[in-house]
Amino acid sequence: MTGLGVVFRPQLPPERLKAVARVADEAGLEELWLWEDCFREGGISTAAAALAWTERVRVGVGLLPVPLRNVALTAMEAASLHRMFPGRATVVVGHGVQDWMGQVGARPASPLALLGEHLDALRALLAGERLTVRGRYVSLDDVGLDWAPQRPVPVLAGATGPRTLRLSGAKADGTVLTAASSPDDVRRARRLIEEGQKEAGRGEHHQVVVYLLAVTGADAEARLRTELATEGLESATDVGVAGDAGAVAAAVRRLAEAGADTVVLQPTGDEPDPEGFVRFAAEEVRPLLA
Repeated sequence: MTGLGVVFRPQLPPERLKAVARVADEAGLEELWLWEDCFREGGISTAAAALAWTERVRVGVGLLPVPLRNVALTAMEAASLHRMFPGRATVVVGHGVQDWMGQVGARPASPLALLGEHLDALRALLAGERLTVRGRYVSLDDVGLDWAPQRPVPVLAGATGPRTLRLSGAKADGTVLTAASSPDDVRRARRLIEEGQKEAGRGEHHQVVVYLLAVTGADAEARLRTELATEGLESATDVGVAGDAGAVAAAVRRLAEAGADTVVLQPTGDEPDPEGFVRFAAEEVRPLLA
């Protein structure tokens, strides 16, 4: 069955997270996702808080920009989450928005090379390996985690372009696609991911998570058009959905049929009732996907 989640948008102040996370837990939502957008809220700090405030909902951070983070720190933080909250955390790494990386003096000459080195080292460290690495971007000297996770930890990558999708297939355990992805885009992404897997000799299932811009309520169509325009997606086709639970569930099913394992509903940045949106997803949309 397709997994269903909701994004807590970082346009909301951090102090709103506690109420939203608790509603997600109480309503039976499967996954709550967080973003580490510059210069809003930290991904690991908010994930740790959300996990501590809840009992069962899984919490994903999609994504952590690798130019901002030494891979040893990423591994330490991810391992801590998995030791404290086994099976409930999902960590995604990716390029980050390059303009933002430039603002903090961290824009790499080769984002692809950096992401590949980071993925290799992160997966190895979380698997309990001790590493000495001299890469273009990642340099480790006899580094290992004292408190590695006690069971295997999937590492996902955010990807959009063909080269990054192939890299994700070769080096990550799953891929996160943005809300700009139509069902056809998901099918293309699956093909490129599979090409990367084949080149790397990997045959295991590769998880695909897709964000879906979803708007409900009396003014849903207008708000969707405004959000798409804000994101530069005015001309995009089959992207986003406005309407009731039936319309949203149908859009989720289309993405699932195209190859999404999990669909994460992304409210608009101006969503007036984030707690109500979580209840809508858990109590109205989820039953239609059973």
